[in-house]
Amino acid sequence: MVTWQVIIKIKDIVLSFFQKQFLLLRQKLTNFAPRKSNNYWTIENSIATYNIDKWGDKYFSINSKGNISVTPEKNSAKKIDLFKLVKELKSREINTPLIIRFNDILKDRITELHEAFSKAIETYEYQNIYQGVFPVKCNQQKNVLEKILEFGSPWNFGLEVGSKSELLIGLALLQNQNSLLICNGYKDKKYIEVATLARKLGKKPIIVIEQKDEVKRIIKAVQNLKATPLIGIRAKLSSKSSGRWSKSVGDNSKFGLSIPEIMSTIKELKKANLINEMKLLHFHLGSQISDIAVIKDALQEASQIYVELCKLGAPMEYIDVGGGLGIDFDGTKTSSSTSTNYSLQNYANDVIATIKDSCQLNNIEHPTIVSESGRAIISHCSVLIFNVLGTSQISSQIKISNKKPQSLIIANLIETLNQLKILTKKKVNLSEIIELWNDAKKFKEDCLVAFRLGFLNLEERAHAEELTWSCAKEIAYNLNNDEITHPDLYEITETLASTYYANLSIFKSIPDSWAINQIFPTIPIHRHLEEPFCKGNFADLTCDSDGKLNSFIDNGKIKSLLNLHKPEPNKDYLIGIFMTGAYQEALGNFHNLFGNTNVIHIDITQDNSYKVKNIIKEDSKAEILQLLDYDSDSLVESIRINTESAIDQKQLTIEEARKLIDQIEISLRNSSYLSE
Repeated sequence: MVTWQVIIKIKDIVLSFFQKQFLLLRQKLTNFAPRKSNNYWTIENSIATYNIDKWGDKYFSINSKGNISVTPEKNSAKKIDLFKLVKELKSREINTPLIIRFNDILKDRITELHEAFSKAIETYEYQNIYQGVFPVKCNQQKNVLEKILEFGSPWNFGLEVGSKSELLIGLALLQNQNSLLICNGYKDKKYIEVATLARKLGKKPIIVIEQKDEVKRIIKAVQNLKATPLIGIRAKLSSKSSGRWSKSVGDNSKFGLSIPEIMSTIKELKKANLINEMKLLHFHLGSQISDIAVIKDALQEASQIYVELCKLGAPMEYIDVGGGLGIDFDGTKTSSSTSTNYSLQNYANDVIATIKDSCQLNNIEHPTIVSESGRAIISHCSVLIFNVLGTSQISSQIKISNKKPQSLIIANLIETLNQLKILTKKKVNLSEIIELWNDAKKFKEDCLVAFRLGFLNLEERAHAEELTWSCAKEIAYNLNNDEITHPDLYEITETLASTYYANLSIFKSIPDSWAINQIFPTIPIHRHLEEPFCKGNFADLTCDSDGKLNSFIDNGKIKSLLNLHKPEPNKDYLIGIFMTGAYQEALGNFHNLFGNTNVIHIDITQDNSYKVKNIIKEDSKAEILQLLDYDSDSLVESIRINTESAIDQKQLTIEEARKLIDQIEISLRNSSYLSE
């Protein structure tokens, strides 16, 4: 006997089946033209589309409202809505583009780094400690460095500097006498003297010898100042690196001493009675090391060098494993350039275990382990938010003239379009559609040649291009995703894609995406209950053809188009670029005189709210011009003189002149970015 429970179960199964079939049908009919949202798109669909569950780690997710949610740490009850935050900042007249820094995420990254090393030290019974330093070059902002030192104070966290200017920052900010100040980079007489005398201030600067000629300058400074510095030495390892910076190590690396140079340096230090100040061995493999095997090889070689330095009479205390600790930009946990095939705990375990094994085998005391992990500490806490100003794309309704074609080329294109309409309505061999698409492209090329030779007029050329686009749309509308991504058809996706105009400068805010093709996770921060039907990429405000963002994460691969929504009239469409905390502000330039954006420091509170801790206001146009030695008052006065001349010549009224000067003066006080 059939029960109601069975009937309900059968009904659910049938309903589920037809819903799935409907979704499959819609997928096949997916159109590049924007559509309205529907009830079949879920948060899970958005998570899969943007892979946020992978690269977002424990910090970023999508909430029930379809907005990006920010959580400062794993299993934390604290959580805020990023879209709501940006809208509330706008009500304070803090507009996009802007950088939001989450202090809680920064604190969690520092804590997690130290906890990973503490666990490894306990597991392997290592007989010393881990003591990290932050490389100032990674992010020199004062608020950032102050927070890093505050959050790292329980572990005596220090700084690494690479220039005289950064050395001054380190000396001013480091108040903990147990924190290390690692002095890298090129060092002239003044650099060495300042670092040497700083030891008398109760600081712990370690001058790392990276060039052979620095040895003589150190010895001379000691003689002149009657003071001795703490000394380190940077070794050029033979171990190979991986990824983008693989050529920055080895015999041809920019910094470091070869083994013969190390031996020579030891002899010179002994002769100058400075060998007792030799405390640290340093090596560096580059940034964003994606393969743990590379790190293991380098650790083995460096550990053995450390052992040998001890045997040569240097009272070594520290081994600095440098930077290179990578982060998983794409969430694939692979050795690709945008990921890592190891976790933070894997990294700490290998560092501790390898150094311990070398020292224990040679009866050498375990050194304090230092690392210069910048990217892994600072990247996650910063999110760049920008608004979309508008879009451009091929018209979704192309009108085809019924007028008798004036050329054979256009007639051929019309015939090709008609054949495509027939073929795409029924199941046919994909090769036939590919053949027709190739025909359409050839006819378009013939049209261009005919236009150049004067056989087609501008109206006919426009008609031919519209027909070609119609062929592309006919194919795109009627094939499924697997078919449209066929190598011979994929260019159709590019042809029909939209350009989204972004209110930011690539060169200022994310220069690595332009300079070294760094891929950052990019995703709308709202509207994740709507299907993102459009495919597009971004063009920035600069008048440079490189001012584009057209590389996006796609499950370990790189795609040129991102799924996006159609911007709604009179509503902001907000995009977030994540993991931008490392290097971007330091490397950004003033291309087209677009300046610094607003920067907001946020603390997340227990009640799912937040506190605005710091606001660093964006640059005004006057401030940017002043950096280039332009005086805004002089510029205004020069323009005013021109208006007086125009008034005398009856080309401008007094009222028009006043409005012009008023607008210029207001503009100089405002942001270089576009506003409403």
